[in-house]
Formats: sequence, structure tokens, C-alpha cells
Amino acid sequence: MSLVRVLAAGDLQPGSLRAVDVPDAAGTLLPVVVVRDEDGGYHALGDECSHQAVLLSDGEDDAVEGCALECWLHGSRFDLRTGQPSGLPATRPVPVYRVAVDGEDVLVDVEARPDDESMDDESTTPTPTTTGAPGAPAKES
Repeated sequence: MSLVRVLAAGDLQPGSLRAVDVPDAAGTLLPVVVVRDEDGGYHALGDECSHQAVLLSDGEDDAVEGCALECWLHGSRFDLRTGQPSGLPATRPVPVYRVAVDGEDVLVDVEARPDDESMDDESTTPTPTTTGAPGAPAKES
């Protein structure tokens, strides 16, 4: 699968989030939460808390603090870069997906992780213009 446009870069202000559905290689739509951190970087995570099956995107925009997203139900916080929880009650990470910004478009690939070396392979879809190293948030260029 390749990068899929999920929203316009201007649709999210720093510190906000948006629920989107992104198709995987089989065409199954996966729930993803796209987050713009307070510094303007974009992140994409699986939109389900690993502690209890609730949508992370059901939270308010104030759920984004620094580089973390807080689950609105029980307060678990997930690192936007790794998906790792920083405290209880969640003990398992949520999936983190590759994000790129190409002009005014925010794109997500649910088949690739931010640190997936295959993203740089010339046989894959060309990578749109992004800033930052692999694993770093995608920023508008």
C-alpha cells in the first residue's frame, strides 16, 4: 500500500486531532487518529486505546499535550512518535503509522511504520516532501 491523502494540512491546528479511515493493502478501512502536535508536526496512530476499546479521537483537542495523546476515558497517555503508553492503565502501545506532508496534503500509510527502512527503497512509491528524520513527525515544507 502507499500513502493515502487523509486531509488538508490546514484542517488541523497545532494541538488538535482528527479521526480518519485509511485503507490497508486488502482494502479494509482502519480507524486512524491524525494528530498535529503543539510544534506543528503530524502523527498518525491507531484510533483505539490499548487499555479499553474506545476511540482516542473521541477526546477533546486538549488531549494533545507536547508529543502525547491522552485517552479521554481513563487518562492513559500515548507517545505520538512510538505509540508507547507513559503510564497506567494502558500497558500496550497503539500502532503508529507513517505520515507525510506533500504541499497542502497530509498522507498516511498504514502498511509502513515511521522507522520502516523500506520507505526509503526506490522500488516503493516516491516519498512526498517532508521534513525530519524517519520516526520524526512530518511537518509542512
